Amino acid sequence: MRQVTMFKRIATVLLVTLALSGCTTMKGWFAGKDAEAKKALEPAELVKFEPTVKVDKLWSANVGKGEGRIGIRQGPAVADGRVYVAAVQGGVRALDLQSGKLIWKYEPSKVKKQPKLRLSGGPGVGEGLVAIGTLDGQVIALDAENGAEKWRAKVPAEVIAAPAIAQGLVFVRSNDGRTTAFDASNGTRRWFNTQELPSLTVRGNAPVVVGPGVLFIGNDDGTLTALAMQDGRPLWEQMVGTPEGRTELERMADVDGAPVLEGNTLFVSSFKNETLAIEGPTGRPMWSRDHGGAGGVAVSSGNVVVTDSKGGVFGLDKSTGSAMWSQQALARRSLTGAAIQGDYAVVGDYKGYLHWLRLDDGGLAARAKTGGDALLAQPVVVDGILLMQNVDGDLTAFRLGQ
Repeated sequence: MRQVTMFKRIATVLLVTLALSGCTTMKGWFAGKDAEAKKALEPAELVKFEPTVKVDKLWSANVGKGEGRIGIRQGPAVADGRVYVAAVQGGVRALDLQSGKLIWKYEPSKVKKQPKLRLSGGPGVGEGLVAIGTLDGQVIALDAENGAEKWRAKVPAEVIAAPAIAQGLVFVRSNDGRTTAFDASNGTRRWFNTQELPSLTVRGNAPVVVGPGVLFIGNDDGTLTALAMQDGRPLWEQMVGTPEGRTELERMADVDGAPVLEGNTLFVSSFKNETLAIEGPTGRPMWSRDHGGAGGVAVSSGNVVVTDSKGGVFGLDKSTGSAMWSQQALARRSLTGAAIQGDYAVVGDYKGYLHWLRLDDGGLAARAKTGGDALLAQPVVVDGILLMQNVDGDLTAFRLGQ
């Protein structure tokens, strides 16, 4: 009995000792699993590859204090060989598209005893005007030729999407779900239309897209609405991403990327990873696919290219929506919406890298860095030149090499 009791005591001491000394080992087991789980959530490391296309940096310019972490996706607008670009602080600039040379600069005058205006979203340009909104709900119209201020107006909430200009009107989408039309000549309000907002939405708003006598508005409840341009009358509404789920977070279905109108067809994507082709005049869905996200769509002669919230890039057949290819090498890198440059789709990421993907198979073709700051806005391509603005207010232009 004494031997048994002694054995039990020794065994107990050994177990306690092992437990105490093994804490580090046990923690290591769980730490290893935690580390693996953490690594699985980290952005994918960039893989090395042999570039198949040359990318040339044309020029770069700092346009003021960028958006930082505000999440408003500031980007440039281009018209008649000029790039119009704004920063939260630093005003609006007109630059030459080919050289980046400054043509004019506008900085809003400070009103006594009021904070300095913070320009947001991006500029809209058309009919000789440049229009920009602010985080304080101001709308400012400038002469596109020389940057002279023509008028100011007010909306009830911040403006974080670029205005649109057409048929003598300036259309402004504010963050309270309201679309307002102003007279382009003097800023008088002509009409407004309000869309009810869900309880929880993604930060950002889709810019207003102009069609023949109609406006297309992406909404935070997952719908796309067509409004009559002259009076704001609703013409049709189509669900793009159905807000389903048990929680408000699961139900988020915002249409935040700019729809693309090509002929009579609209291509649009939502935060619910749904992409639709819609017949513009009627709102009738032509096809729907469960790939996409809030970053917007890019459309080539045969493809619709979308990115999703997990960092996947997908090429869809423009006629049927069938998946042609997917690229997962950029997983979890917080990709922007795509743009089309030549035979390539281009996306930006959270580290300031631009990635060129072949349109025929989605393979990585080239990579370039715009700086160390994040890219949020969708790239803009005009006359073969790609423009990208980062969150620090740096604008860079690239052209594909010969």
